Amino acid sequence: MPTAACRYTSPMAINYEKLMGWDFDDSIQNYTSRDTMLYALGLGLGADPTDETELRFVYEEELQALPTMAVVLATPGPWLRHPDTGVDYQKVVHGEQWLTLHRPLPAEGTVVGRARVAAVVDKGADKGALIYLERTISPQAGGEPYATIMTQAFARGDGGFGGPASDPNVPPVHKLPESAPHRSFDFDTLPRQALIYRLSGDYNPLHADPKVALSAGFHMPILHGLCTYGVAGFAILNTYCNYDANKLRSLQVRFSAPVYPGETLRTEMWQEGNIISFRCKAVERDVVVLSAGRAEIKP
Repeated sequence: MPTAACRYTSPMAINYEKLMGWDFDDSIQNYTSRDTMLYALGLGLGADPTDETELRFVYEEELQALPTMAVVLATPGPWLRHPDTGVDYQKVVHGEQWLTLHRPLPAEGTVVGRARVAAVVDKGADKGALIYLERTISPQAGGEPYATIMTQAFARGDGGFGGPASDPNVPPVHKLPESAPHRSFDFDTLPRQALIYRLSGDYNPLHADPKVALSAGFHMPILHGLCTYGVAGFAILNTYCNYDANKLRSLQVRFSAPVYPGETLRTEMWQEGNIISFRCKAVERDVVVLSAGRAEIKP
């Protein structure tokens, strides 16, 4: 397989069969308790050093891994950069994210990520394409996976290549209730939060370099979407799981708008049995940044 580290060049059109059959090498990652604590610190946990409920995620004594950390482990890297994908990578944005947890993620260990392209949907010329990547995170020794992750990449410049307009493997968009939220949870992000979160593996300069952010149309570096995703997951752990990381079974969202580090994130939630519907707002701008959220928790 061509390596993901190749230099980006202008792409050709998407070849549906080639993209669906893309051959991924296994990704093997060893992570330590330090990585687990750094991930939680990157979400903004531990801002109050007297809060012992958050201490379990940022201190080595009885350390727990946040379940959303699975999304940053054993990734295949920026594989869509390769010119053979036919994707205009400069126009790709993160559209949606799903996480299904099969068993608790240990605080440290070695994991293997196995990826495949699950679906490619052609929305039409000038409407882009949707590319769905599925991967499993398993212990190196084998056995039941820890998690299954699905990521949707919205390739804004690649519609009209002649691919299918729908695919049964695509998860449905979750519809939020029309009633007022049952609960809400406010979380103050830190001005330096993106600089910490990027140390968990996403070094895109859009989240660190003001010049790069400005060239992309933002007045300052923006927060990683998966950081906001992790904050929403923590809001559900706080509100419905008594901070027990083992009670979260799944978490899906649609990314709606960027977040600027330092903003307050308000997660608004509705409960129906074991299903939590949610959305996340940047309070200062009154903008929904995560929509169509759905989580499943253990009773």
